[in-house]
Amino acid sequence: MRIMFLDTVHAVLQERLEAAGFECVDHTKSDLDRVKKEIGSFHGIVIRSRFTIDKELLDLTNELRFIARSGSGMENIDVAYAEAKGIKCYGAPEGNANAVGEHALGMLLSLFRNINISDAEVRKNIWEREGNRGLELDGRTIGIIGYGNTGSAFAKKLRGFDVRILAHDKYKSGFGNEHIEECSLEDIQQHCNIVSLHVPLTDETRYMVNDAFIQNFSKPIWVINTSRGVVVNTDDLVKNMKVGKVLGVCLDVLEYEKSSLEGLTERPEALEYLTKSDRVVLTPHIAGWTTESYRKLSEVLADKILTDFSKENN
Repeated sequence: MRIMFLDTVHAVLQERLEAAGFECVDHTKSDLDRVKKEIGSFHGIVIRSRFTIDKELLDLTNELRFIARSGSGMENIDVAYAEAKGIKCYGAPEGNANAVGEHALGMLLSLFRNINISDAEVRKNIWEREGNRGLELDGRTIGIIGYGNTGSAFAKKLRGFDVRILAHDKYKSGFGNEHIEECSLEDIQQHCNIVSLHVPLTDETRYMVNDAFIQNFSKPIWVINTSRGVVVNTDDLVKNMKVGKVLGVCLDVLEYEKSSLEGLTERPEALEYLTKSDRVVLTPHIAGWTTESYRKLSEVLADKILTDFSKENN
């Protein structure tokens, strides 16, 4: 089987595939025109976010058996059409779940304890203690929306704190335990003062967090988003920050990101507000981006591909 690598991933994936007899071909520098010309002879694709694997591209394939994305989301792949053509689609959300859970907690602690702000001040020889008096997590009620790999990882990181954890997943049930209360979205909106988003990007979740969603919370809230930027309507988020309904936000992702997830497409007024607010912690889509997760993503994909195709290949 010939595998087309369209993005750079940890070398362990190629090493394991080649050890199993696969031929791995580097197309990480190829433009889309070249990919279109050559894709028809490949049996597998490895990608992150450089291209969209859409119907047009899939119709150029003759032998394609699988698409493997080194990451958790699959929004740049037309999964339904691929699967209709008998092409398996693999993601690797297990590979960076721990990293995302740690990052969400780190951002929240930084926001509550003014770590980013006070660090910047001390570097300027400003020694402000009272102005940086922080908040504690203990006693808070935290809502997790989406209880898959990253949502459950975040919940695990919270177990060392004296917090109440409510979790809602529209497509999953039976996950409640002594640490997690499985509940409805309405329960989260009624009881929580912190909400963390861990949903995939779909037509259903696009701009899920809008003015109506926020207004349905009975208390002012803090919002954490480590999923996808367009899950949140930024204009509505900022509107509610200005009136005190949203007390602060931790955003690892922004709706203004390029489709490749590398950089921003624009800097609208709402983004300018976020960058100037001391109630905001921002990071450049790095929640799942660690040295450890880089390898784990490739290990997960190798396991999935080899489970389905190693015997066939040999």
